[in-house]
Amino acid sequence: MHHFEVRFLEDADKFIAGLDSKIIRKIFYLLDIAQQTNDPKLFKKLRNEIWEIRIQYAGLQIRLLAFWDKTDTTSTLVLATHGFVKKTDKVPTKEIERAENIRKRYFELK
Repeated sequence: MHHFEVRFLEDADKFIAGLDSKIIRKIFYLLDIAQQTNDPKLFKKLRNEIWEIRIQYAGLQIRLLAFWDKTDTTSTLVLATHGFVKKTDKVPTKEIERAENIRKRYFELK
């Protein structure tokens, strides 16, 4: 049983489309696991309402940032805002702020 449904917003979709097919398969595999379990190694809250989906592949640290939309009564959505390859220990503040701005715009337009 899935606890939530994942949707990719435009920037996340473009980021994933540019990745190697093996990385894309791993992303979908890990998302499937995250939907069925509560594993903080895969899906972790960063700040405010922004979460990160953590993917490691061939030495790369790939991150998708996301937020929750619980306004629908039938299903809880997780919306991936965008992705990037992490080069430092911490998620850059500008990436979190970008996700927060996308989240704000999403709810304004909803």
